[in-house]
Amino acid sequence: MVFRKLPGVSASGMGLRLSQKFVFLLFLSGLVTLCFGALFFLPDSVRLKRIFLSKTESQPVTVGSDNDLRDHLKKGAKDMEHLRGITSAKGETSTKLKSLSRKPSITNEAKADEKVVGGEALEDLTMSRSKTESSSKDEKVTSSSNQRANTDTSFDYNKFKKCLLKPPLGIEHGKSSHPQTLHRRDKVKEMMKFAWDNYKSFAWGKNELRPLTKNGHIGNMFGGLRGASIVDSLDTLYIMGLIDEYNDAKEWVETSLDLNSNGEASLFEVNIRYVGGLLSAYYLTGEEMFKRKVLELGEKLLPAFNTPTGIPRGVINLGSGTSWSWGWASAGSSILAEFGTLHLEFVHLSELSNNPIYTEKVMNIRRLLNKIEKPHGLYPNFLSPVSGNWVQHHVSIGGLGDSFYEYLIKSYLMSDKTDEEAKNMYYSALEAIEANLVQKSPGGLTYMAEWRGGILDHKMGHLACFSGGMVGIGADDGAPEKRQHFLDLAAEITHTCHESYTTKLGPEAFRFDGGAEATATRLSDRYYILRPEVIESYMYMWRLTHDPKYREWGWEAVEALEQHCRVEAGFSGIRDVYAQTVSHDNMQQSFFLSETLKYLYLLFSDDDLLPLEDWVFNTEAHPLPCVTCPGTIFEKILINSLSFTVL
Repeated sequence: MVFRKLPGVSASGMGLRLSQKFVFLLFLSGLVTLCFGALFFLPDSVRLKRIFLSKTESQPVTVGSDNDLRDHLKKGAKDMEHLRGITSAKGETSTKLKSLSRKPSITNEAKADEKVVGGEALEDLTMSRSKTESSSKDEKVTSSSNQRANTDTSFDYNKFKKCLLKPPLGIEHGKSSHPQTLHRRDKVKEMMKFAWDNYKSFAWGKNELRPLTKNGHIGNMFGGLRGASIVDSLDTLYIMGLIDEYNDAKEWVETSLDLNSNGEASLFEVNIRYVGGLLSAYYLTGEEMFKRKVLELGEKLLPAFNTPTGIPRGVINLGSGTSWSWGWASAGSSILAEFGTLHLEFVHLSELSNNPIYTEKVMNIRRLLNKIEKPHGLYPNFLSPVSGNWVQHHVSIGGLGDSFYEYLIKSYLMSDKTDEEAKNMYYSALEAIEANLVQKSPGGLTYMAEWRGGILDHKMGHLACFSGGMVGIGADDGAPEKRQHFLDLAAEITHTCHESYTTKLGPEAFRFDGGAEATATRLSDRYYILRPEVIESYMYMWRLTHDPKYREWGWEAVEALEQHCRVEAGFSGIRDVYAQTVSHDNMQQSFFLSETLKYLYLLFSDDDLLPLEDWVFNTEAHPLPCVTCPGTIFEKILINSLSFTVL
């Protein structure tokens, strides 16, 4: 290279000046290269890429392109306690990744559309998360207008249906080829129609029917909401093929379900009955009205989480958003079975609204529970929403604790077995339960006692009888050497609960002390209010084992309901299951329509009616689909939240 000599500058000076410039440019070039190179070797974060890539170039998070993120999460999050379970869920080996993509493939055209929509949805979720994290816990998380804007989602119902392994209602609506089984199923359907027709005649629009006095009951659990029996019955009517009745219920929800109410509402009850009922109705039918209603209601529940810990209080005014704890709850505490029974529904609220805030709320509950010490590995029933500490050491698998454990294993199953945190929490809790609560009576009956500060109370509630089914559906995913043990334990618990049905219906609670074997020794424990838990376990154990005794036990319950609980204008609970003369309580509970009759109908149906591969049931027996489509909003929310946590 030849340099032209400049006037007034010596050759040696010019060479020195050029040499300095060359060194400076070389240094600058190296610095820029180092910065940009380091940036793109950092964990795969959409926040960083968005700085340099245009919106159209932003790539959606898909199962096939998550490997780098998974690898970095596995390396960077090992010491982060709050990510321990979730990180392993998204850091699974190829076996787990295959399970995510087990659904029927989508057409190439649909996949192309998914990339554009997915990228935009992920950016919206990221922006929404940034806004919510910057707000105070004591403020409302987002304004109503922002929430409603998020309800304009990219959720594709037709794509969702393609992701199901089997038709929800089976090939022939689950109709058995066995004449006796078909006859029994038809009988359950007749019972549902009888209960529904009387509700419609005497209590339409009220929450529940009083069948003896032939009028309606409103109560104070739902904060001014009406029609609990209608919303609770939507999916049961649809599944049973009672289409005229379903259409009447749908029309009432569309025209008369007023969500602008003021009053004392149970967060738990509104969630499992109204949110769960509307979600299942939408997923089964695709009616957009149900989705609009449930997202409007879901938004009204969020202020309950405005506490110092994020643990929601049990009672909320749906109009004002103010919340408080139950007056009977120890020291203003929140109840394990209430704040622990939100996860399934809230994940689906995020799925339908394209808003991660619902998932974030329930994941925050998990993080807190993972941090605090658990006595002997057990979860007490009362937790302070202010301090985040246990208030007293009362542990029960029945009332106050029950559905928390149910939602752990069902969260894992609903995630298509990718939510490893839920799985780990469930099996750790089950290990502690077996070590401390599971007992064997002198007569050989297996039961779950209650634990009060280290002292066992040898009592088991009817509500705890769901646990036979719970242990059963979780048996296959436990440690290989314990799978048969779990299935045996499930069968033993279900057998014990059947033994408590000495008159083919069982008491509210039964004891195993003072010579008692699965018997209610106190008059106050002898009532039966049409509860479903024992029948629920029959249904699950039939599906898991096909042992005919479970169908026989279910038919015993049908005959007992007909004999003792059926009255002129519906079905009523009874005050004493041991009394020779029946005394009715004059209440047809909404969960009788939602749970008891639905589980009986499924018990006498083929397994392809709401197959367990595709559906989980919330604690009110509302079926919710497994969130398993590649590229679903749920998957993006989970991965996006992980990338933020690691950064």
